[in-house]
Amino acid sequence: MSAGSQAEAAVSTERRASGMTFTLEIWRQRNADDPGRMVAYEATRVSPDMSFLEMLDLLNEELMRKGEEPFAFDSDCREGICGMCGLVINGVAHGPGTGTTTCQLYMRLFKNGSRIRVEPWRARAFPVVRDLVVDRSAFDRIIQAGGYTSVNTGSAPDANATLISQARAEEAMDSAACIGCGACVASCKNASAMLFVAAKVKHLGVLPQGQPERRQRGVTMLETMQEEGFGNCTNEYECEAVCPKEISTSNIAFLNREYIRNLVSLSSLRPLVTSE
Repeated sequence: MSAGSQAEAAVSTERRASGMTFTLEIWRQRNADDPGRMVAYEATRVSPDMSFLEMLDLLNEELMRKGEEPFAFDSDCREGICGMCGLVINGVAHGPGTGTTTCQLYMRLFKNGSRIRVEPWRARAFPVVRDLVVDRSAFDRIIQAGGYTSVNTGSAPDANATLISQARAEEAMDSAACIGCGACVASCKNASAMLFVAAKVKHLGVLPQGQPERRQRGVTMLETMQEEGFGNCTNEYECEAVCPKEISTSNIAFLNREYIRNLVSLSSLRPLVTSE
């Protein structure tokens, strides 16, 4: 082992023994009507192996021991699957990691002694419930507007009953990977939900099971998006940059084509036939 490597190993061991220290500026807001403010806290004895949410848990425990009110934040699976966790960390949705959620962000990525600014998603369509928690039910209403398929219920169909090519299945799965966290909205200067809507429209639109509602799905979901107060896309690509599942903006191009195709189909009542 080189001298440099030995020095790095010694620093790493020392960090784990004594813990890291951070100054956290956390957004505190009682409800949607409260103007809110940033409040500074000291987080000490933080292990570099802790996730960002575990560090927040540690800080909340310390606040409760002091008799202070803990701050609220969303989390659930803490495995990067559910989409519940969502924080703007130092101005970046989900923080400095690439292709990762807040719950999978580890403190070793931050410099010991640094100052970290933590805020909720910022969008009119995502009103603050309390502190770092926002109401993302607008996404649910977009899904209800058309992001589903009508099928007869009953026993599960045989997995091979509907023939789908491997390429088409992979294409659909790339879009279906969206976990609906809202990072795309938080990062966009227009607070647009186009990447979210596009991912839902495409993952159903390219599969046989999604054809029953395909004629109106793109139109109704986009209209609902606008009614909920989300902005429009102006090709900034910030959404793709922060998406924890790395959903491509090519989905938005698909959505635009689908929207025009749907409008023509609905106005003329012509059958919708496409290779996409």
